[in-house]
Amino acid sequence: MITVDALSVQFGGTTLFSDVSFSINETDKIALMGKNGAGKSTLLKIIAGVNKPSTGAISAPKGTVIAYLPQHLLTEDNATVFEETSKAFSGIFKMKGEIDALNEELTVRTDYESEEYYKIIERVSELSEKFYSIEEINYEAEVEKVLIGMGFSRADFTRPTSEFSGGWRMRIELAKILLQKPDLILLDEPTNHMDIESIQWLEDFLLNSAKAVIVISHDRAFVDNITNRTIEVTMGRIYDYKAKYSHYLELRKDRRAQQQKAYDEQQKMIAENMEFIERFKGTYSKTLQVQSRVKMLEKLEIVEVDEVDTSALRLKFPPSPRSGQYPVVVNELSKAYGDHVVFKDASMVIERGQKLAFVGKNGEGKSTMIKAIMGELEYEGGSLEIGHNVQIGYFAQNQASLLDENLTVFETIDRIAEGDIRTQIKNLLGAFMFSGDDTTKKVKVLSGGEKTRLAMIKLLLQPVNVLILDEPTNHLDMRTKDIIKDALKAFDGTLILVSHDRDFLDGLVTKVFEFGNKRVKEHFEDIKGFLELKKMENLREIEK
Repeated sequence: MITVDALSVQFGGTTLFSDVSFSINETDKIALMGKNGAGKSTLLKIIAGVNKPSTGAISAPKGTVIAYLPQHLLTEDNATVFEETSKAFSGIFKMKGEIDALNEELTVRTDYESEEYYKIIERVSELSEKFYSIEEINYEAEVEKVLIGMGFSRADFTRPTSEFSGGWRMRIELAKILLQKPDLILLDEPTNHMDIESIQWLEDFLLNSAKAVIVISHDRAFVDNITNRTIEVTMGRIYDYKAKYSHYLELRKDRRAQQQKAYDEQQKMIAENMEFIERFKGTYSKTLQVQSRVKMLEKLEIVEVDEVDTSALRLKFPPSPRSGQYPVVVNELSKAYGDHVVFKDASMVIERGQKLAFVGKNGEGKSTMIKAIMGELEYEGGSLEIGHNVQIGYFAQNQASLLDENLTVFETIDRIAEGDIRTQIKNLLGAFMFSGDDTTKKVKVLSGGEKTRLAMIKLLLQPVNVLILDEPTNHLDMRTKDIIKDALKAFDGTLILVSHDRDFLDGLVTKVFEFGNKRVKEHFEDIKGFLELKKMENLREIEK
């Protein structure tokens, strides 16, 4: 059992949370929930030992292995995929090396009675006991099994990690974590860069092979599938529910209703007593009663109602300039990288005002097609025409990382705002939940969700008639996702969405282009109809 005891964190005079305590049991699968900026990632880093709390401590039995996957990775590029993943066993290799070196030393030393000699024997015994208690592992077979599960092909094993995108590097880090067989796995937004099959594989692993897990994720289905406990961070404290996410939402609603009722009753009682005090404060015969009520009110602990996150995020895209009837026409387009054919003879006609989704596994050409539409790559055959007066707004997966880290939130928007909107920057930032001191924060201290929201504001400032969004919901909390979805429903231009988030696509897109097997197939159904047609429960089952 790992114990979190009376943790408090203060930043520059502001308390993020205080006196937080809970235990993590061997089979707990915990969802850590709360709005962006509530302190979820900070709490995870403290449990991982990366950050220190202002007060409090984490305690765990000796030899407990805690593995942590952060949201943003800082990986080196000096190894192949297989070599980098094998570093999961570096501790064991190091232990074996030390045992061999100490045994070698014992064979050449002759000071058998010395204290130093006894110390070496003790150290060898201690290490050997630990080393031989580890089950014999076929390291190469284990590495291979996990990498294949994470979606790598055998041909990828010898490629340098520098050739892979951030999402694939994240999988290498995840593979290293899984191979360590830790007692507790801490995951901060693990599904953001994963395709549907890899998420399915990770779910199976966490459910059937992992011990304790704490996960921060805005992927509703993923969280519901793997967790059996929910810890909510709100208003500087935590609430612990022995329930999965969807059940926790109901329990939280009940809790807040009870708090509101108690608060209303207390306020009524306070008002009645205040009225009595005001009415009789000069009356001699009532002096004792008045004093008694004054003292009672002074000692009264006011009932607190947990914040319901009602920050006014009302999103509205600017009116779209009118484009031609067909903003994008693709005819028999083919694209290959060397011998690797991404797609062949792909055709699609996108009409003005349509809202559609690109779905399929990673590497099947969704992002390649977007780059072609954006004019960012050459293709081998076919044609691609952009219609009359088309103005494209593009939100890439890495959009948040392209922000200037040294600017403040306000400066980021101030530099690109033009015309009347310049007088409305504070209101616009407030609508995106950046208010008061938040606007003077440097971009580098923002959470992943806050950076994504800031990048989304930049997109909103340009009037466009074709919006292309590549995984826009990564790092966004569930409430913000719902609000952005409502804004996209009301957007009067053309929308192309790349996403594996079924919840987000449901009710938003009316047509699906499926990428797979070097082809692009058009489906005239919404996402529900598409999944029914494919006889699938969710987008994770595409091309299983």
